[in-house]
Amino acid sequence: MFKEKGISLSPKVYFITVLSYMALGLFSSLIMGLIVRTIGEGLVDRGIEAKFLIQLGEQAIALTGPAIGVAVAFALEAPPLILFAAVAVGAFGYEAGGPAGSYIATLLATEIGKLVSKTTRLDILLTPFVTLVAGFFAGRYAGKWIGKGMTDLGELIRWGTEREPLFMGIFIATVMGLALTAPISSAALGIMLGLDGLAAGAATIGCAAQMIGFGVISYRDNGIGGVVAQGIGTSMLQVGNIIRNPWILLPPTVAGAILAPFATVLLMLESNPEGSGMGTSGFVGPLMLLKTMGFEMEYYIAVAVLCFIAPGIISYLIYRVLRRFGRIQDGDLKIEY
Repeated sequence: MFKEKGISLSPKVYFITVLSYMALGLFSSLIMGLIVRTIGEGLVDRGIEAKFLIQLGEQAIALTGPAIGVAVAFALEAPPLILFAAVAVGAFGYEAGGPAGSYIATLLATEIGKLVSKTTRLDILLTPFVTLVAGFFAGRYAGKWIGKGMTDLGELIRWGTEREPLFMGIFIATVMGLALTAPISSAALGIMLGLDGLAAGAATIGCAAQMIGFGVISYRDNGIGGVVAQGIGTSMLQVGNIIRNPWILLPPTVAGAILAPFATVLLMLESNPEGSGMGTSGFVGPLMLLKTMGFEMEYYIAVAVLCFIAPGIISYLIYRVLRRFGRIQDGDLKIEY
C-alpha cells in the first residue's frame, strides 16, 4: 500500500535525501537572503544607495519556512497538490519550531497527503485539505518539540565549547566537517541546532578544511576545475572515492582538527548558524565569520589563513605522507563534475 502511494518509509530518504534538499531550500532563502542583506548593509554604510538589497534579503529570509516546505515535498516526489500545499505547511512548521519544525511538519504532511491523493473524485479539495491539516498539527506539536530539542542541544554544544574550547572545538570541527562531506547536510544540521558563537566558528573551520583540503589534494587527478568544484562547491563529490579508499578522508579531517583550536582558543572566532555548516561553499562560511566578528583587517587575515591557506597546506603535507606509504594512489581522488 505504502509503496503504491510513493511512500518509502526509508531512513535514507528521510535523513539523507530530504535533508539535502532542505539545505537547498535554506540556501535559496535564508542563506542567500543573509548574503544579499549583508552586501546591502555594507554598501549603505559606504554611502551607496542599496536599500533595495536589504529589503530583498529580508523578504527572502522571511520566506524560509515556505522554501523548506517546497524543498522537502519536492524531495519526497510529492504530487502537485501536495507540493503546493507544502508552501503553507512549511510556514506552519517554521513558526512553531524553526527549520526543524518546518522539516518534520512537511515530511509528515506530505506522506499523509499521499495516502489520500487521487483516491476520490474530490481530490482537488481533499488532498490539499488533508495535507494542510496534517501539517498544521505536525508543526504545532511534533515540530515544536523537535525544534526545541534541537535548539536546546545546540545551546548545550555552545555552552560546552565556551567552557572547553580546545577539545570541544576539535570535536565540533571534526563532526561537522565529516557531515559536510557525507551525503547529509551539515548546513541544515548547523541551522537546526542553532550553532553560534565559538561552536559555529569551529564548525566553519572544520567544514572549510574538508572542502579546501579535498580540492588541494585532488589537484593531481582533477586539475584546477576540480579544485574550484570542491573548494567553493562541495566536497561531497568525493563520497564514492571515500568508500573505495577511506584513507583519502584523513588529510582534510586532520587539518580541521588541527586548526579548530586556533579558532576557538587563540583567535576566539565566532560565527552564526547560517554559516556554521556551509564551509567555503559560495564563500558563505567565511562571509558569515566576518559578518559576526567584523569586517576588519585582522579578521580578513584570520579567515584567509584558517579557511583557505592553512587547510590546503596541512592537507597536502598529510597527503604526501600517505602517498609515500602507498595509502593513496593516482586516480583515488578522481571525480566527475
